[in-house]
Amino acid sequence: MTATKGLEGIVAATSSISSIVDGVLTYRGIDIDDLAEHASFEEVAYLLWFGKLPSAAELQKLQQDLDTYAPIPQHLIEQIKLYPKDANTMAALRSAVSALALYDEEADDMSREANEKKAIKLQAQLPTIIAALSRIRQGKEPVAPKKGLTIAENFLYMLRDELPDETSIKALDQALVLHADHELNASTFAGRVTVATLSDIYSGVTSALGALKGPLHGGANEAVMKMLEEIGTVDQVESYIQQKLDNREKIMGFGHRVYKNGDPRAKHLQQMSRELGEMKENMNLYNMSIKIDEMITNQKGLRPNVDFYSASVYTQLGIERELFTPIFAISRVSGWTAHILEQWVDNRIIRPRAEYVGLSDQKYIPMELR
Repeated sequence: MTATKGLEGIVAATSSISSIVDGVLTYRGIDIDDLAEHASFEEVAYLLWFGKLPSAAELQKLQQDLDTYAPIPQHLIEQIKLYPKDANTMAALRSAVSALALYDEEADDMSREANEKKAIKLQAQLPTIIAALSRIRQGKEPVAPKKGLTIAENFLYMLRDELPDETSIKALDQALVLHADHELNASTFAGRVTVATLSDIYSGVTSALGALKGPLHGGANEAVMKMLEEIGTVDQVESYIQQKLDNREKIMGFGHRVYKNGDPRAKHLQQMSRELGEMKENMNLYNMSIKIDEMITNQKGLRPNVDFYSASVYTQLGIERELFTPIFAISRVSGWTAHILEQWVDNRIIRPRAEYVGLSDQKYIPMELR
């Protein structure tokens, strides 16, 4: 046996959910560019779960189910109020999602019908939990979800306690589409490993959230925004970035293990960042991002990934940095649950081997001789 660091290049599963071939990302065979330009997030979630785009009636039924399941138990809200105010938001979200299982009578029902229902529940309830976490941390009461709104629209409404404008809804909806699935990434793999033991869907999503929390996965866009805040203005970009490069420091938001010629999702968020800047008549974040993009591309040959421009998009939507990775989870839970459902269709426990590199031929030494 020979170990492959990070499992790079190892094919660990077959899947019909998404693919990355020659730098092209598809969901169920549909190019991400096509979906980003034309599909709503609800359509994409249905596509991931059921393998096809929904009919008008199927989409209406899904939207009704999302409305029904969006409220969270009052006991969970009271529990969230007991979390430390300075707790990491992803840690709080992970705890709250784990607790959801306690309030679901079907949590351990492993039938396909029950698990599809729970996938929709999780999709509906994550935005409610995250908005509640944000408002409670600010000393405000949570805003209950409003029926008849899309996931993107409802999330912004629950954050602000007012209906958002169409440009903001479009921006967040497109970001959700772009983040929905990404083949066998770290969090998806973590979720599949957990449910391969025949543990429940809540356990699988909790595992996925734990993996997403890391800065090398979901936390990269937070690091990008922290960098933009430190730079401040366009005229400071060159000196700041050059110093980082000279010190061989990593610039977050650039490069990707599976994309050699650039992340196909980045261009859509770049465009949305520009549109939001123009709407708000403040192009500073966008212009800084473009300048950094040009420097890293020219000097390092690295292109931005999906995290880079999502940072300025979310900030221009008035969303605080601590919610960037949780918003990623709102989107990716559609992909996680699709993979979990797929794992159970032809399940085998995921149990790889490790190449042993420790000592050999050792003997037990009695206590008195140690």
